[in-house]
Amino acid sequence: MAATERIPVLMTPVEKRRVVAKAKKAGLKTSEFMRLAASNYHPNDDEKAFEAMITHMNKVTANTSRVIDKALAKVEASNKRIAKMEARASKA
Repeated sequence: MAATERIPVLMTPVEKRRVVAKAKKAGLKTSEFMRLAASNYHPNDDEKAFEAMITHMNKVTANTSRVIDKALAKVEASNKRIAKMEARASKA
């Protein structure tokens, strides 16, 4: 099907070079590459993937925080034991 409409797209020279390079690498004309990219872009899929990533990061962060808290508690307990040993050693 022959294209019959135009959609002007403004971009920086750097963005244009990237698009042209990607089209060339794909063996496509820039206009065909942009049509395919636009028709295959599904923002809902991207949003779902992003939300899943955020959920995973929140779980990892919460778990990491718990592990750090446990480690800090062990360090504190160890410091108390060391302080007691040092106190006993200084009395001897």
